[in-house]
Amino acid sequence: MITSRNSVFGLVILLSLAGCADQEAPAVVDESVSVVEVDFETQLQLQLLEAKPGDVIEIPAGTYALYRGLSLSVDGVTIRGAGMDKTILSFKEQVSGAEGLLVTANDFTIEDLAIEDAKGDALKINESKNVIIRRVRTEWTNGPDTANGAYGIYPVQTENTLIDEVVAIGASDAGIYVGQSKNVVVRNSRAEYNVAGIEIENTFDADVFDNVAINNTGGILVFNMPNLSQEGARTRIFRNLVHNNNTDNFAAPGGAVAGVPAGSGIVINSNDEVEIFENDLAANDTAHIIISSVFSTNYSSRETASAFDPYPETLFIHDNRYEGGGTSPDTLELKALKLAMFGLTGSFPNVIWDGFLNPEKAVDGKLPPALNFCIAGEPETQLLNVDGPGGYANPTLEQSQFQCRHEPLPPVQLSI
Repeated sequence: MITSRNSVFGLVILLSLAGCADQEAPAVVDESVSVVEVDFETQLQLQLLEAKPGDVIEIPAGTYALYRGLSLSVDGVTIRGAGMDKTILSFKEQVSGAEGLLVTANDFTIEDLAIEDAKGDALKINESKNVIIRRVRTEWTNGPDTANGAYGIYPVQTENTLIDEVVAIGASDAGIYVGQSKNVVVRNSRAEYNVAGIEIENTFDADVFDNVAINNTGGILVFNMPNLSQEGARTRIFRNLVHNNNTDNFAAPGGAVAGVPAGSGIVINSNDEVEIFENDLAANDTAHIIISSVFSTNYSSRETASAFDPYPETLFIHDNRYEGGGTSPDTLELKALKLAMFGLTGSFPNVIWDGFLNPEKAVDGKLPPALNFCIAGEPETQLLNVDGPGGYANPTLEQSQFQCRHEPLPPVQLSI
């Protein structure tokens, strides 16, 4: 049964079994209300099309087969299931639509349901303000596969977005992705067996904390990419578990994450003012933390906007905990570099950097203090400059240059 809290005339909708694989009709129906038998998919899309601000669309427990993408464009609507493992919207046989659910509305909440096996993105939310995504699972049940949809949880060009207690599995790009947005919190969530577990891209003011990123290609990514509506800055990544992100990269060729090496814990690419602290990083085979410019990505040979800043700057890494890692880099260049510098049984240090810096801002070939990468509270942490500009010819292992502190970033304040 799908019910809308603001539905009129006391109408109760009973679903036909054709659209509901395991949902049974109630044994007893109140004879005082109207009863209409309809197809589940048709009724759900009708509820979304006819929704009014303040409506709560409730979907009971069950596994529901859907063949077309769903959409919502009405402000102030809540979609609520009975639990992420109880209410399951399955798009395994989807024949039309680019997403499982597309939302272009403000003041939107979705909670307590799962979206499985969408042909494209699972849950896309576009140009919306005041969004809450809570206890939602997106999954491609066949495991890592290039044919899987690109994004699981996918708000883009949003403002004031909370992602809380979600699970994202099997996306061929990013499980939890926030792009070109402002004021974002991602917390208490789990990303597993995606190419990118959690990705913050071209976004201002994001907090990513108390999450688990495990068994992805890259655990947590903070990127700026060229030729988008805005660049981003000011991301805090803290109190996350970032373990065993060694899944082979299964992204479609040519995408931004297709070049992320398997074994990447946290990756900062062309982004500024990023604070990484109090995380637990373990067994990420390439490196726990990777710092790179756009010149080390698939986009390095493409034309970029002249105003785009390709260099990562003002990074503050402190008080993290590390275990293992760096023992088996993914790319041939990094494998050779590891072997040459650290031998068969050695490992890369906790932080590696591609070595690109802005020559117009450099002072004696180094980053000035305000733009430097600062590492504090981690006396054993060294940074390996792999010398990307020189083709890996003169890598250097450095520590004292990066022993410094920046002012901590302020917490993100959501107005929802």
